[in-house]
Amino acid sequence: QVQLVESGGGLVQAGGSLRLSCAASGRTFSSYAMGWFRQAPGKEREFVAACTWVGASTYYANSVKGRFTISRDNAKNTVYLQMNSLKPEDTAVYYCAADRQGRIAPLPSFYDYWGQGTQVTVSS
Repeated sequence: QVQLVESGGGLVQAGGSLRLSCAASGRTFSSYAMGWFRQAPGKEREFVAACTWVGASTYYANSVKGRFTISRDNAKNTVYLQMNSLKPEDTAVYYCAADRQGRIAPLPSFYDYWGQGTQVTVSS
């Protein structure tokens, strides 16, 4: 059983930083792609960033490019999302997701496993 557990969310002022973590367990993830999505109240879930477990392939939404960085620690089976220069519009529940086929895709339908989400609130 694959489990993804996010942590690191919280309340931060605009311009601040947070680092989200996603701990993966249940199998070997070397062939998986990992993604971060977010969902604000009343809005659809939107893509934030994705990466492969091996290699250096990453992909970002335009809205976060240059501010957010996705990375992974293979030894710890953990994926991170470093978020800098946060804006109020970044406020959302952030979800970690895993794609068994290893694609770096911006659509939720490509991902097979999801975490429970962690709340990020950015005050102005």
